[in-house]
Amino acid sequence: MRNLNLLVLRCRDIERSKSFYQLFGMAFNLEQHGNGPEHYSSTDEAGSGGGVMELYPTEGAAPDQTGLGFVTGELDDLHMLLRRNQFAPREIRNTELGRMFVVRDPDGRRVEVKART
Repeated sequence: MRNLNLLVLRCRDIERSKSFYQLFGMAFNLEQHGNGPEHYSSTDEAGSGGGVMELYPTEGAAPDQTGLGFVTGELDDLHMLLRRNQFAPREIRNTELGRMFVVRDPDGRRVEVKART
């Protein structure tokens, strides 16, 4: 996705969401633009131009049904790390897309995690 450079997720508990996404190797900084809400931002400098993922607070029910996907060279280790942090990933399985599992983030968004090939 060469042209995507910003992903903003609205989260009921940005601290819990930050903890979840940190398990995928993201580092977040607390930011505030003008008099907008405080939020967390993670910048990925890899590739051409990199990208930014931001976690903003929201209230009420799950804000959306956004789905995310990550690849990792350490599928089994990440699966165990998510379990130890009480995020309840589903079992690892072999699919036509490769070895993978699914986990829900703190707001219920579906996150697919696949082994890097």
